[in-house]
Amino acid sequence: MNRLRPIPLLLAALLCGLCADAGAEPLDEPLKPLPDAPPLDPARVELGRKLFNDPRLSANDTLSCASCHHLDKGGADARAFSIGFDGRPVSVNTPSVLNASLNFRQFWDGRAKTLEEQVHGVVSSPVEMGSDWDTVVRKIGADPDYRRAFAAAYPDAVTPANIQGALADYERTLLSPRSRFDRYLSGDTDILTLEEKYGYQRFKDYGCIACHQGVNIGGNMFQKFGVFGDYVADRGNPTEADLGRFNVTGDENDRAVFKVPSLRNVALTAPYFHDGSAATLEQAVDVMFRYQLGREPSGEDKDLIIRFLKTLSGQWEGQP
Repeated sequence: MNRLRPIPLLLAALLCGLCADAGAEPLDEPLKPLPDAPPLDPARVELGRKLFNDPRLSANDTLSCASCHHLDKGGADARAFSIGFDGRPVSVNTPSVLNASLNFRQFWDGRAKTLEEQVHGVVSSPVEMGSDWDTVVRKIGADPDYRRAFAAAYPDAVTPANIQGALADYERTLLSPRSRFDRYLSGDTDILTLEEKYGYQRFKDYGCIACHQGVNIGGNMFQKFGVFGDYVADRGNPTEADLGRFNVTGDENDRAVFKVPSLRNVALTAPYFHDGSAATLEQAVDVMFRYQLGREPSGEDKDLIIRFLKTLSGQWEGQP
């Protein structure tokens, strides 16, 4: 790595002071640590866990939620486009299900306002699971174990709403707390290296935090993909999915507008963007600087920001 450029003495003193003050009170920063999972009915959560891993939700019993959302690998899919129930690729990159409950909308185009709506959209999608709720209820209701579990957890047993609710409740437990950055924000300032702290400062200085904000470091606003340049035209081969939120609203102002993705666990969820076009984190950062910030960072600053982004990987079920 290149030698770090000198930083203002005040910032240097601040950082040194933070390093020496491990175990202090939570830092007064615009980003906050992940919250704990909300208290939920464990019986419903367990039903949701089983359903999340059950391929019977798909039309031909071949595809489960877990087929595309790999919880041990960041909650996303390593492919640019996941494969649907019929063997064809879907139209957009699979976002992580981890921390999805903290997003203000679901799907890249924000068409679902709740996790329950998201479940409905995936199960009934002709290119994802390709099923319908009458069929899903029939298959799940034919299983004696499911019948007993649903009857114990819900007064009206197996219904579309209860299947959606159980899956949504399970997803609400899929948080990835205790990233090193979370621990830093909580006052353990020695947990980050000096370079990682510089990277966080650069992340703020360059304006990345203007869109990647809130507890999920994204996921709480829409933004045009290509503020400084036509990303889709430069990439070539435009698709309907590239229209983004325009496909939902029909508003010309929503062309190429997408939900800003969360950066939590971003080092684990390549490839990136709605089209899966960036194979590495380095490529994704380059695209963001060019098309969203209209700037070209120094190699040193880019390296520092990437070091910071790698501190956002949390834990799932107590494991990194």
